[in-house]
Amino acid sequence: MTATVELMKCACEKCLCIVNVESAVNKDGQYYCSKACAEGHKTMTGCGHSGCGCN
Repeated sequence: MTATVELMKCACEKCLCIVNVESAVNKDGQYYCSKACAEGHKTMTGCGHSGCGCN
């Protein structure tokens, strides 16, 4: 039997979001909730999800 991970924490260290791996932004094998998190917040701040304080 193989376990399949469907939900996981966004790979952005400061982000609190839980992402569905099917719809997440996949960068270098890591899953992010937004393009801002995936790019390491170099040009974009926050992830756009209410209640999350990543920047």
